[in-house]
Amino acid sequence: MFFQHVYDKSLAQASYVIGCQATGETVVIDAQRDIDVYLRIADENNLRITHIAETHIHADFLCGSRELASVTGARMYLSDEGDADWQYQFPHEGLRDGDVIKVGNLSLKVIHTPGHTSESICFLLIDHPATDKPVMVFTGDFIFVGDIGRPDLLEKAAGLVGTKEAGVKQMFQSLKKFARLPDYIQVWPGHGAGSACGKALGAVPSSTVGYEKNRNWAFRRHNDEQAFADYLLADQPEPPTYFAMMKHLNKVNRPLLIEVPKHPKLSRAEFLAAYQNGLIIVDTRNKIDYSRGFIPGSLNIQGNNSFSTWCGWLLDYQRQFILVAEEDGMEDLTRKLMRIGMDNMYGYISDIHDLGLNLETVDVISIEEFEAYVGKEDVQIVDVRGATEYEAGHIKGAHHVFVGTLQDNLDKISKDKQIVIHCQAGDRSTIAYSILKRNGFNKIKNYAGGMKEWKQKGNPVI
Repeated sequence: MFFQHVYDKSLAQASYVIGCQATGETVVIDAQRDIDVYLRIADENNLRITHIAETHIHADFLCGSRELASVTGARMYLSDEGDADWQYQFPHEGLRDGDVIKVGNLSLKVIHTPGHTSESICFLLIDHPATDKPVMVFTGDFIFVGDIGRPDLLEKAAGLVGTKEAGVKQMFQSLKKFARLPDYIQVWPGHGAGSACGKALGAVPSSTVGYEKNRNWAFRRHNDEQAFADYLLADQPEPPTYFAMMKHLNKVNRPLLIEVPKHPKLSRAEFLAAYQNGLIIVDTRNKIDYSRGFIPGSLNIQGNNSFSTWCGWLLDYQRQFILVAEEDGMEDLTRKLMRIGMDNMYGYISDIHDLGLNLETVDVISIEEFEAYVGKEDVQIVDVRGATEYEAGHIKGAHHVFVGTLQDNLDKISKDKQIVIHCQAGDRSTIAYSILKRNGFNKIKNYAGGMKEWKQKGNPVI
């Protein structure tokens, strides 16, 4: 048997390539959209991609199953379980609980495990030449290392009111089904630490059924349904706004993008014309370089592992945008945008200093300056971290407005007072600074040291 774990750090998303080396037949589970990685793996190992499968309709990335099927001719095997209103709306091989997919001398048995979503399934792998007992289970967003999938995404991200309560009950029953599996089976989940599909995902890539039954919080509470429900729904991270778009695009027909596109480097005249026409400028430089000089109205979304998530939070899928980025980093950024279906890039520029524009700077303050502002009546301290972080400890008098929803809550920010923003360590507060400047706020200061420095200096928190 051939096995390879493919991991996208930017979305903490895992996909899998499993092949029968005797026949060359291969299945890819939960493919990312830039499919060249799977084509390369198959080619390097003399394999043919003949089967494509998904564990559920994903919310956090645009699945590449259809791109991969169009190139390879492989069949798509997708769940037909779950609610009638939440089904795949394009041709596929439908799967039900107990169905078996044959991949050469391997087989994948379908286990319906609703909870995260109603159609969610797992794949139990048997390598028949070695044993007739299952050896691996691919759990998607059902079981993670140390955590389980959240049942509130359909309600919070896709607006399907009332689905989280039903999801909790389904998850409670699905866990009992999972607990009956042999302890030795390897668990390969759909996500790792950093994903918003859970709240406490482990950093190691895989686990076993036995390990999860002993260490996963869900199995320590699976005898008390109310305690289980309370813990599962509490303190979940804010789901990015783009999740609703992913849920939609992953279930309906959509345009396919077979290759990683190459976007043009814009000339000065091309950029200025687009800028004057109101195209959004996304500056992907690090927060320090951005703070030293930025194009007025531009958003700072650093080109790190969080780039695609923040783009999904802040950019409109219907509007074109321009990146400020180095040429040698464009392929990586383009792949990150592809994976969330953000295909509306107009082009990019690398040098902002030869445009003839008057650049602005971020007013970054030290902790000593920040301490002087705390408690003043004519100053509004704004904490732009997540709700759970804020509730776990914040500065006295600080208002909470999460940076991901700041654009929709500008009315909570005073234009009459001095605004001082902070986050944990400066990344998100620089994003917030760029949002506020773009929307006409001028009395802003950025305490980039954030709660990390504040607490290191022994200052009090509430």
